[in-house]
Amino acid sequence: MSRFAAVDLGASSGRVMLGELSGEGVRLSEAHRFPNRPVRVGGTLHWDILGLYREVVHGLRLAGPVDSVGVDSWAVDYGLLDSGGALLGNPVHYRDGRTDGVMERVTAAVGAAELYDVAGLQFLPFNTVYQLLADRPERAERMLLIPDLLSYWLTGEIGAELTNASTTGLLDVRTHGWAWPLIKDLGLPERIFPPLRAPGDPAGTLRPDVAGELGWTTAVTTVASHDTASAVAAVPAAGSRFAYISCGTWSLAGVELSEPVLTPESLAADFTNETGVDGTVRYLRNVMGLWLLQESLRAWGDPELVPLLAAAGAARPFAAVVDPDTPAFLPPGDMPTRIAAECRRTGQEPPADPPQVVRCILESLALGHRRAIRQAVALSGREVEVIHLVGGGSRNDLLCRLTADACGLPVVAGPVEATALGNILVQARTAGLVADLAEMRALSAAQPLRRYEPAGDDAPWAEAEALLERTRPGRG
Repeated sequence: MSRFAAVDLGASSGRVMLGELSGEGVRLSEAHRFPNRPVRVGGTLHWDILGLYREVVHGLRLAGPVDSVGVDSWAVDYGLLDSGGALLGNPVHYRDGRTDGVMERVTAAVGAAELYDVAGLQFLPFNTVYQLLADRPERAERMLLIPDLLSYWLTGEIGAELTNASTTGLLDVRTHGWAWPLIKDLGLPERIFPPLRAPGDPAGTLRPDVAGELGWTTAVTTVASHDTASAVAAVPAAGSRFAYISCGTWSLAGVELSEPVLTPESLAADFTNETGVDGTVRYLRNVMGLWLLQESLRAWGDPELVPLLAAAGAARPFAAVVDPDTPAFLPPGDMPTRIAAECRRTGQEPPADPPQVVRCILESLALGHRRAIRQAVALSGREVEVIHLVGGGSRNDLLCRLTADACGLPVVAGPVEATALGNILVQARTAGLVADLAEMRALSAAQPLRRYEPAGDDAPWAEAEALLERTRPGRG
């Protein structure tokens, strides 16, 4: 039996998962799970990166000796190192407001079409390019995205993993290399961008001090370090006629392609072309995701979710819906109050109690999934027969059922730990235990899955969608 450890950091929690491969398939177990709580200092929202590193090392100790380790995390955020390799301050959270207005200034100066033609990236105010311009990293020697930073602390080796680099807005979508002309035009120091490495490349071995703390040593393997790239690698699909939704704090909804889509229509629809395993293209749109529910639960004092979901399932359908990508929903804060304000803006009666708020959130997410999947199909020409919904959101029975109804397509829910599974399967392929992406997905299909068939009545979804289109800012 071969054993691999996946360090998988999400925006709200982290985990170290153990994957054991044998002739019977892959067995996943949780070695350690821990919260990921940001810290606000001096008005700036930071990640507690040293606390996360401490938990990672503790999780590896609990996992025991393994054949290799792989690290993935959320995208876009980074740490800056000085010439001696020391961290220049805690990494800033992508929900911090320091980038307000930066994206607009850059697109006005460079041109949205020109930026899109280079990077093929969705225009989001927290993309790495805008964060770097807000930070002015003149004192930095290197910029390491979060999983690359943790790999550096584990091994002492510096590199930038390709799938995560593709989320920065500074990677050439055609050549899969750093977009040096754009970097120069923006006035960013070229030295901070590390050499690129792809999933499966070696990332080094554990440093002697780390190995001494663990009591064992091993290799660190470069995996698809953007958590969505790892999750999509573990989508349990056979063939190419599928869409995916990697659903957690964010919902990443789209299709897998062999070439980017850089048309004016794709730019206007604000779709992103991110790199996946083996050079595939993750053609998708970010939807705000379960963040709306997470922040609502926090505002209510963290009540039990199961009875709340049951009550939401019995609540009146389509009493109110909102666009989950409303900018006001991005920062932390009192989400139920913001949802109520958005309902009033669009002429709807706000939800009256927590179950109705939850029903509103989940129906609105399903509408976001519907819009993203249907546009991805139309813009790419990819035929879709099934939606694979993976990640933590696949445990939410009501959301899965609503997504199937909204999209008019079957939804296959699971694996829940798709990101960790994709991380482990890339390591296993590097070790010669798995042949290719198709075999990785076949192993994933052996994990527990549930299937939801659409109810077939599209009229209420079309009506709700039309309401959001009419009331979207900038529309008449």
